[in-house]
Amino acid sequence: MRGTTRTVAVAGISAAALLLAGCGGGSEDNADTPTKTGGDISVEGCSPQNPLIPSNTSETCGGNVLDLITAKLVSYATKDAKPEMDIAESITTSDNQNFEVKLKKGYKFHDGTEVKSKNFVDAWNYAAYFPNGQGASYFFTPFAGYADLQSVDPDEDGPQKAPEPKAKTMSGLKVVDDYTFTIATSEKVSNLPVRLGYTAFSPLPDSFFADPEAYGKKPIGAGPYEFVSLTPDVDIKLKKFADYAGKDAAKPDNITFKIYADDETAYKDLIAGTIDVMEQVPTSALIGEQWKTDLQDRAATKAVAGITHVGFTKSDPRLANVKVRQAISMAVNREEITDKIFNKGRVAATGWVPPGIDGYAAGACGEACTFDAAKAKTTLAEGGGFTGTLEFAYNNDGGHKEWVEATCNQIKTNTGINCVPRPFVDFSTMLKELESRKFNGMFRLGWQMDYPSIENFLAPLYGTDADSNYQDYSSPAFDKLLGDAAADGDPASSNSKYQEAEKLLGTDLPTMPMWYTARQTGWSDKVNTVEVDAFGVPDYGNVTLK
Repeated sequence: MRGTTRTVAVAGISAAALLLAGCGGGSEDNADTPTKTGGDISVEGCSPQNPLIPSNTSETCGGNVLDLITAKLVSYATKDAKPEMDIAESITTSDNQNFEVKLKKGYKFHDGTEVKSKNFVDAWNYAAYFPNGQGASYFFTPFAGYADLQSVDPDEDGPQKAPEPKAKTMSGLKVVDDYTFTIATSEKVSNLPVRLGYTAFSPLPDSFFADPEAYGKKPIGAGPYEFVSLTPDVDIKLKKFADYAGKDAAKPDNITFKIYADDETAYKDLIAGTIDVMEQVPTSALIGEQWKTDLQDRAATKAVAGITHVGFTKSDPRLANVKVRQAISMAVNREEITDKIFNKGRVAATGWVPPGIDGYAAGACGEACTFDAAKAKTTLAEGGGFTGTLEFAYNNDGGHKEWVEATCNQIKTNTGINCVPRPFVDFSTMLKELESRKFNGMFRLGWQMDYPSIENFLAPLYGTDADSNYQDYSSPAFDKLLGDAAADGDPASSNSKYQEAEKLLGTDLPTMPMWYTARQTGWSDKVNTVEVDAFGVPDYGNVTLK
């Protein structure tokens, strides 16, 4: 089935109890075949940060679920993330600024209504309209008229309200007929069709606009799975959508995302066969390659398009001097951590764009990502030093404790800074703390690509006011390079501009890259080999039972 999209800040994993139904369902295949579709599977899940609205879900806990529920104009191939038409019959342009979208007929939402042009246009206007407070609003920035839907709170969450925006709909979106609509962007955007498979660009049924709050509790999409229920801290249940019109029909009848509080418990359940798929085995199981012993032929490792980085909060004046940030980064021996903590299961990063992404160039971070304890000390002194305690935030439900402690120890040893890990109970709680902008110090985050483009590793994370720019980085030069690159219709020239932008990050160091992502995924003996897509997510909808 289609490869899912998703993500943003890589989450961790989690777990809880609850269980799942056993095997069941009928087989749609010949009885002589070794595999069968249908049946029930349970997989590791975690707690979504927000209600399940596509334009307000930019983390993996909710995103992995929504990617099974929603269908978009474009989907991405499981193997290599190659964009393919899904609901779109075609997306055409002659100038990379004016696009015509034609829809296939017959796609239905789970409430039985047909997907039409207005379901995209209305959904995207809702996402972009500032008063609606959608976290993925930033992804609609290129559309003509986006700025007219924005407003500014004069006292930032103070008693005064932000004035009403100039408009409620973007001038760049026009419904031509039920199956045709047009998109105009304010500047040329050469990779716009590639972006449109991201979850934020999902269509919404008419019923959403009558009661968005109710939708967030019971989302309705046009994807292969229908939402059944969400029990907080326990599970999220989905069932196959009988009228799914896409080319890649789902295989399991039912999927339960069991919500875990820690990945160690999830791993024990995987070994015991209580759950069937675990996206990433815990760090502790990588030591001595214990996971291969535990799971044997029920596990696989795959390099995926993702990166782990450490952000520096802009509100902390002690981190304002770039030399202090450089010193901290130089003090970290990434190779030692990836070797000893992850048993070579990660690749030390030298920049912000991982290998495998068109436009990748090694070394953008420069000497700041090269371990040099002596230079770290002299650089810290040049930056004025650091006083007090440096807190390093991480979510406790994602298997990050070991490497965060190791990183803190290296910083303390190599610079003298009193680095202290600060665990948050789960990823959702940590994100809310970061969004409050009340946290000082450093924080760990990861990024799993939303769509296959070098732009996706730069703009949503480091563009001024981008929704996942938790470090509040802002550089007019960086923003201009992003704009110039997006407008450049020549792929090679465009990538060159993106690479220039990435080098600026090496100069300003708003975050320090740590390593490129690889997935060590495991599954139960109830299911056949599980494929992991290029985004690093198991292809849950294509899992077959033995």
